[in-house]
Amino acid sequence: MTHFLESLSTEVNVPLRDVVGNRELALEVVRETLRPGALDAPVRWAHVSELQDPAPYLVGGELILTAGVNLPAEVDRYVRGLRDAGVTALGFGLTPTVFETLPEPLRRACARHGLPLLVVPSRTPFLAVNRAVSVALTEAGQREQRRITAAREALTRAAGNGLSELTSALAARLRSWVALVGAGDVLASAHDAPAPLPPEVRELMATVRAGSGIRSATTEVGGSFVVVQPVYPQATASHLVVVGRSRRFDGADRAILAVGAALLGLVGRAGSDAAELGAAATDLLLGRTSAQGVARAVLGSGVACLVAGAAHRRGPDEVALRPDWLRARLDTPLVSMRPGPSFAAIAGSAPSPSLLEDLRAAGWLTAVGPPVPAVRLAGSAAEVELLLARAQALGRPVVAGGGPWDFDALLAPDAAAGFAARALDPLVALDAAGDRSLVRTLRVWLSHHGAWEPTAVELGVHRNSVRHRITQVERALEVDLADPEVRMRLWFALRWATPETQSP
Repeated sequence: MTHFLESLSTEVNVPLRDVVGNRELALEVVRETLRPGALDAPVRWAHVSELQDPAPYLVGGELILTAGVNLPAEVDRYVRGLRDAGVTALGFGLTPTVFETLPEPLRRACARHGLPLLVVPSRTPFLAVNRAVSVALTEAGQREQRRITAAREALTRAAGNGLSELTSALAARLRSWVALVGAGDVLASAHDAPAPLPPEVRELMATVRAGSGIRSATTEVGGSFVVVQPVYPQATASHLVVVGRSRRFDGADRAILAVGAALLGLVGRAGSDAAELGAAATDLLLGRTSAQGVARAVLGSGVACLVAGAAHRRGPDEVALRPDWLRARLDTPLVSMRPGPSFAAIAGSAPSPSLLEDLRAAGWLTAVGPPVPAVRLAGSAAEVELLLARAQALGRPVVAGGGPWDFDALLAPDAAAGFAARALDPLVALDAAGDRSLVRTLRVWLSHHGAWEPTAVELGVHRNSVRHRITQVERALEVDLADPEVRMRLWFALRWATPETQSP
C-alpha cells in the first residue's frame, strides 16, 4: 500500500490516448512499450528537446519529442532518466537526415522501463504535435470548467436538503463512493462506502489529521483509488471526506471534491450543532440535565473557558461580524453577539495564541478566562470583563494567568468571592443609590494604570469627571489609590467579583 499527500490542483491534462488517437498526426504506438493503463496517463504538455539529459528541466507529465540528434550512446540511462522524471511518453521523429527508422536500442530500452514510445512520421512536424496537444488542453480546460460549474450548482442545491442528500450528490458527481468520517472514525454520512473502511484508509486518515494546511491524501487499495481530505473550515478538522473509485481523480474531480468537502463541513457542523444544542436545551428546560451536562453534550467536556471580544481599531468587517465566522474559528456553537460590537463565547478549550492574533487582525480584541467547571462560568464573567478592559488598554489579547503566576490558585473560589464582596460593597451600594458607575470607573482606570485621558475616552466622559469619581472611590473605601498595594488588592477584588457583587 502506497500513499502520498498533495495540494489540491486543477491543472488541466489530457490522456495520452487522445493524443495518439488524433488521426491527423498519424502517430504509431510501439505496443511492447505500453504497460497497463499507460494510454490513460495524463499529458500536460508537449515539449521538443534534443538534450542528452532533459530530466532536470522537466516537471512531469510531458510528451517529449526528439529526432535523436543528440541521442546518447547510453540509451538505457537516457530512457530511465525520462521515466524517473515523470515523462508520460517519448515521441521519436523519423528524419531522413538523422534516423529514417526507429533505433532498436531505443525500442528495447523503452520496453524495458515501461516508457510509452510513439513514432512520429517524417510528414508530421513536431509543431503539429505541439499545436494538437495545446488545442486538446484548451478544449479539456473548457470542458472541466463547465463540469466544475455544473457540479458546484448541483452540490449547493443538494446542501439545502441536508447532509445525506449532499453526500449522495457528491458521489454522483464523482461517480464514486463517499464517506464523511468524524472524530474516532465515526461514520457521519455515507453513500455506497465500504463498512468498515479498510485499515489502509484509516491509516491514511490518521496521516491527514496529523498534517497541517488544507491538503489531500491519496492511496491505492485493491485496485481502487482513494482520496482523503479535511472538511472546511479547519485544515486538520476532526471530520474528513473520503472518496474512492476504480479510476484516478483528475484536476476537475479534485476541484469538485473541494467544493463538496467545504459544503459537507458547513452542513455537517450546522446540523450537528443544531441537534446537540436542541437536545441540550430541551433537557435543561425539563430539568433532566445540568449546566455541566449541557457543556459535555455540546463541547465534549464539563470544563470550559469564557472568551470575550470587543471591536479593535476599525473593528471587524461584515464577514467577521457574523456569528458563524466566530463559531468556526473558536470551534464552538456557543457564541453570543452583543452591541458595540462585542461577543461572548464558551469554548471547550482556550484558543491558541496564534488564533487570538488572527482574531485581532480581523478586528476583534479578545480576553480568555481560566478553564472552569460549567457551573462556575457565570462567576468568571466579571474576571473576563476585567481582562477584556486590560486587553483594550494594552491593545493585545489577554489570557487568564497560569503556571507560577496563577494567583487564583492560592485562594478557594468562595474565599476569593467573599474578599471581593467585602472590598467592593461600599462602591456597589453607591452605584445602586445613584448613577455613578464607580465600580466600572475603577476597573477602567486601573486597567489604564491610572491614566486620566485614556480612561475618560473609554468611559465617554470628561477627565475631570474621572478625577471626581476616583476621589469618591477613595473616600468610600477609605484608601489611597496612589498606593500600589491598594491598587493591586482592588484589581484582584474586581477579578474575583461575582455577578452579585457587580454594580447594577
